[in-house]
Amino acid sequence: MTKIKKLFLTILLLQVSCICSVAQTQSKKQLKQSQKEIEQQLFPGAILAKNFKFNFPDKFEEKFINTKDDVELNGILFKADSAKGLIFYLQGSNNALNKWGEISQTYTSLRYDLFMLDYRGHGKSGGKINSEKQLYIDVQDAYNDMKIVYPEKNIIILGQSIGTGPATMLAANNHPKKLILQAPYYSITDWIQNVVPNIDTSVIMYKFNTYQFLQKTTVPIIIFHGDADNAIYYGSSKKLSAFFKQGDRLITLKGEGHNDFTKNKDYLEALKTILQ
Repeated sequence: MTKIKKLFLTILLLQVSCICSVAQTQSKKQLKQSQKEIEQQLFPGAILAKNFKFNFPDKFEEKFINTKDDVELNGILFKADSAKGLIFYLQGSNNALNKWGEISQTYTSLRYDLFMLDYRGHGKSGGKINSEKQLYIDVQDAYNDMKIVYPEKNIIILGQSIGTGPATMLAANNHPKKLILQAPYYSITDWIQNVVPNIDTSVIMYKFNTYQFLQKTTVPIIIFHGDADNAIYYGSSKKLSAFFKQGDRLITLKGEGHNDFTKNKDYLEALKTILQ
């Protein structure tokens, strides 16, 4: 069993615990504590010291974004030679930028600058994620900062795993050049119910209804998904493809799992065409 699947089975066990507690007239304090535990499972991340020094072969600069509630978020802008635009990348929920930044050359080598953001409580970013709305506001604030430098017609939004929901939200509410999704979920509740069918997910306040935002997205959409993905099932993307416009594409990576797209030759070949 993969690490991510174990993670979500843990969430489901917490969910069952929450439901049982509700049945016994759970107090607001108990419910709030259960939600905190679910948040910790959804966004495990990794913390970096504030004085941590990043070390990457690409040219890069750190970015600090101050939120409206006075939390400082940390991001990295990787710089390409003669950049054609920007890839605004929203990653999965594990690790931090010191690890995610290792894939930067995949994109900068194709002449795109790359911006990556550590979510609240991840890496050097302060605070803690405590609602879906808050996360959406954070990524929109970061996107607004990038729009100051890059025209939207030159920005491609890319979401990976847990980042696909917020990425699709951004594409639906802004005007980027394209949206690329790697191993997206239809929604969080659909994802969980695929692991344990018929479970009541009403207690989980994180919905991440990617399918709703996808229907409102007017820019070109490209989805990549491995048909051997044991974390987010491949059928999620098949279901999302029902909402495609003309020209949108689902690219199936044969035999691919969940995490190593930048090592997949079919992904890399398709990416060259998409980013040309």
